[in-house]
Amino acid sequence: MRSIALRTAALSAALVLAWPALAAPLPKATPEEVGLSSARLEKITATVKQWVDKKEIPGAVTLIARKGKLVYANTQGMRDAAKGEALAEDSIFRLYSMTKPIVSIAAMALVEDGALALNDPIAKYLPEFKDMKVATEVYDPVSGVQIYTTAPAKKPITVQDLLRHTGGFTYGPPLATRTQVQKLYQEAGIWSQKWLLADFTKALAKIPLVAEPGTLWEYGHNTDVLGRVVEVAAGKTLDVVLAERIFQPLGMTDTAFSLPAAKVGRLAQPQPDPYTNQTPELIDFTQPQGFFAGGHGLVGTANDYLHFAQALLDGGTFDGKRIIGPRTLAYAASDHLHTGINKGSSFLPGPGHGFGLGFAVRLERGMSAWPGSPGDYYWGGYAGTAFWIDPKEQLVVVFMTTEPTRRLHYRITLRDLIYGAIVE
Repeated sequence: MRSIALRTAALSAALVLAWPALAAPLPKATPEEVGLSSARLEKITATVKQWVDKKEIPGAVTLIARKGKLVYANTQGMRDAAKGEALAEDSIFRLYSMTKPIVSIAAMALVEDGALALNDPIAKYLPEFKDMKVATEVYDPVSGVQIYTTAPAKKPITVQDLLRHTGGFTYGPPLATRTQVQKLYQEAGIWSQKWLLADFTKALAKIPLVAEPGTLWEYGHNTDVLGRVVEVAAGKTLDVVLAERIFQPLGMTDTAFSLPAAKVGRLAQPQPDPYTNQTPELIDFTQPQGFFAGGHGLVGTANDYLHFAQALLDGGTFDGKRIIGPRTLAYAASDHLHTGINKGSSFLPGPGHGFGLGFAVRLERGMSAWPGSPGDYYWGGYAGTAFWIDPKEQLVVVFMTTEPTRRLHYRITLRDLIYGAIVE
């Protein structure tokens, strides 16, 4: 299985190396030309410098665009602190869950083609998910143990369930081992990078769901399964689908599931945490990868992701290339968690937010612990990357670092600073 994965990864890397730079860079403007304060934006520079100086993060690339123009681009710190190599704007970062919005948009493009439908049971494409079971765990106060039972699922998992994280999948180790289902994930090696995507979904289908499909928002391997659905619906592997549908049209020449040898030296690396002296264990992209994990498998640059995010803000186009229609995009960026869906105790977007088809979506100005506008949508990645799109403010932000421990703190602080810099 591993040798096939490595050959597939090498083919994918060769395809990426062959691409021309198809998209022009975003035009630049001074902050004042688009209603931002240069002086206030410099607070971002100073704040990130403090994080770097304290060795809380090795370095960061921060890009801000408003009204279709790049107004702030700052790169600080180290790409590889152990080697003393400085970070560059074209440094490559592990995107982890920022892979999910890209795969979700590719899926919605197939919906526009009629190759997928949101209400399709995923078993139409992946028969292994036809007869799923749902696990129930109840604490017995008499025996003092968790009683674990399973029963046939009452509803099929749909494509929409995968997109909005209501498929009944969860995440297991190394993130959590709270439940029997998560322990089964561990036993099956679900988090391993050694899978081929088709084998991964077959292994996952043998494990019970944590909830009835369509009833609970539970962050998990939904988008990994979606990636396999996309493969079957498109008749191509996920790396090729993303290349044709997203990366090539948008000029995302450094975004892929694996790094060719010529680009390994641009990969941003973690550093020891100053408080624990522990270095985070992240996916080793210095080695070829053959697992096209739709939930966490991509690497890319801040500029590449800016192209993607700006395309979404502009209704699905960038530099004259369209990847999705504006009505489909607006639908995907709307809240899809109706009142019958339980948000559970670990709803990551938090108060004031819902979830669309691949993104968290802000529903109201207040409630949340961070600023934003109703209708803005966002997501982030485990290793420290983040982005958001605010249509009301015509704002796009991409922030990339390699530090998973305090990533939420950095994202909230960045939001505070950026919204504080909007003066018109």
